[in-house]
Amino acid sequence: MITSSSRPSIIRGVNILRFLIISLAPSARMAQKGLLFVLFGGVLWGFGGLSAGLSLLIAYTVYLVTGGWRFTRNAIKTLPRDAQALYTLFALKYSLYKYQKDNVLVHQQFQANVKKHPHKVAFMTEDEKWTFQQIEDYSNRVANYFSGAGYRHGDTVAIFMTGSPEFVAIWLGLSKIGVVAALINYNLRLKSMAHCVSVSNGRALIYGSDLSDAVAEAQTLQTGNLQYYCFGDCVLDGIKDAIHLDPLIQAASTYCPTSPHGLKIKDKLIYIYTSGTTGLPKAAVITHSRFMYMSVGMTLAFHFRSSDIIYCAMPLYHSAGGIVGVGQVIVSGCTMAIRKKFSASRFWDDCIKYKATVIQYIGEICRYLLNQPDRPSDTGHTVRMAIGNGLQKKIWTDFVNRFKIPKIAEFYGATEGNTNVINTTSYPGAVGFNSIIVPNVYPVTLIRVDEVTKEIIRNKNGLCERCKPGQVGHLIGKIRKGDPTREFHGYVNKEASGKKIEYDVFEKGDSVFLSGDMLYMDELGYMYFCDRSGDTFRWKGENVSTTEVESTVSRLIGLRDATCYGVEIPGNEGRAGMVAVVGTPGTVDLVTLNQDLQKALPAYAKPIFIRFTEKLEMTSTHKVKKTGFREEAFHLPKLKGDVVYYMDSKTRNFELLTDEIYQNILKGNVRF
Repeated sequence: MITSSSRPSIIRGVNILRFLIISLAPSARMAQKGLLFVLFGGVLWGFGGLSAGLSLLIAYTVYLVTGGWRFTRNAIKTLPRDAQALYTLFALKYSLYKYQKDNVLVHQQFQANVKKHPHKVAFMTEDEKWTFQQIEDYSNRVANYFSGAGYRHGDTVAIFMTGSPEFVAIWLGLSKIGVVAALINYNLRLKSMAHCVSVSNGRALIYGSDLSDAVAEAQTLQTGNLQYYCFGDCVLDGIKDAIHLDPLIQAASTYCPTSPHGLKIKDKLIYIYTSGTTGLPKAAVITHSRFMYMSVGMTLAFHFRSSDIIYCAMPLYHSAGGIVGVGQVIVSGCTMAIRKKFSASRFWDDCIKYKATVIQYIGEICRYLLNQPDRPSDTGHTVRMAIGNGLQKKIWTDFVNRFKIPKIAEFYGATEGNTNVINTTSYPGAVGFNSIIVPNVYPVTLIRVDEVTKEIIRNKNGLCERCKPGQVGHLIGKIRKGDPTREFHGYVNKEASGKKIEYDVFEKGDSVFLSGDMLYMDELGYMYFCDRSGDTFRWKGENVSTTEVESTVSRLIGLRDATCYGVEIPGNEGRAGMVAVVGTPGTVDLVTLNQDLQKALPAYAKPIFIRFTEKLEMTSTHKVKKTGFREEAFHLPKLKGDVVYYMDSKTRNFELLTDEIYQNILKGNVRF
């Protein structure tokens, strides 16, 4: 029975349990249920004359019988996984705390590895090797030249180059003098390319000689006084006032420059461009601290070793190759083998050649590799881990079994956001997980959305609701200023940054980052990617803005109405672009349109299908109703007589989609 002396300790114990349940429970409903059973146990203990242990046992038994057995079973299953994840999270937070306390910048972390092993190979390509010391010396030359040319802390220089050791050394060198490097996608052309340079507010553009034509075409669209630097075997004709950069770098000193006074770990390091839902790409801000967070997080989660050799056939202007991959060279002292252009037939031969232990992938790469004929090199490599995203469950096991990959390190992450999740257990199909036991320790979750419009649903109190297992929802991450794992640095364009934040989500005054992606979670806490929200879709490993495609197509065909959307093709990852145009085939010159699209859009954004239709149905707010178009896609039986053309990979022109071709597409016999 309760006595006056025991009452305070009982109250303290109940309050502690109440705090823990409310703080850690996956949902308000589970918190209420937990509090109810705590109260029940307290009644048995205080008024029933039972011991604390027996009261707890009875209360827990009732909990199990009334449905709690399912959560208990899942919690036991996932406890080892979650314990390891919590250890990794706390180790990451401690590492970032140390970096912030000591103000360790990215180039300083690289220099620590230079001191450890100056003659170790940092980067390899098909015909050369660069040691850590050589990268350090080259980056110092870059820093000293641009410092001497008047570039200062806070300036921006855009880089438009294919992947190479020099690409990394250039932005690393610029960072030493506080200059931000804007990493431009080398597939962009004309308006898109000019826009990316413009929004960066860059003083200069460094471009590879192999991209001279693209730079010349876009030069007339550039605004402001931009200095052009050509890298490589340059012919400067056609680009006004261009300067050959190579001899200037070679003439500069290898002496390490002193970092500008006031350069902090929270300062901008690079800009990486993400898809723009309103049309053109947005420049996401990557600070020194965010680069360290992403790199160190991968090191700890997937146990990278300094002896690892990473094979990367992905572009270095994206965060996957440029931070996840390059970051392991800078942070962990790994070696990276760079291939400028992916080759499915040479992939495993390259892995053997470079003695790779880790490979980077996107889902499309895995599919391309599986479509190759069997070769001895399929299993003759020393790869121990594949790291990337987009490996679908239906080919996951086939990929692992055929190529004998011990570990798949799948992850999900927005370049600019705080919704990163990882799959540390190689659970097939999952992009990552969150704990079902203590989900609020890492506040990344799914909130309910309308099934059709994908708009966020709010309850009668004006707050959002978490998804139940199996429900598709919008992935969000709680924002906490001052915490590198929870901050959102946004974009150069502040207005665009504001559109990615939602307020008053679970309580008044809170704020979250909106990933823009739809996922669902199973009862074990594993998350699975479903689709993108808004006017974007993913194709060939890139995000495509439907707004940009629509405006480009409409302009090229005389400003007639057109709408763009993504459609699924059997046997292909992501969604292929399809455009519905008002009119008949004879009114559009498809040969000319194809040629113009090649100049105006990057290859991954070019539509694969063009549909000619009588009209575009609109909503009451004058937006095109795309749901029906997506569902009908290119399926001839559903098109009500509309004519469709497809991009033939053999002729490289738009050809009429006949019933025979349509059936071959469904069977997977047509490549895109």
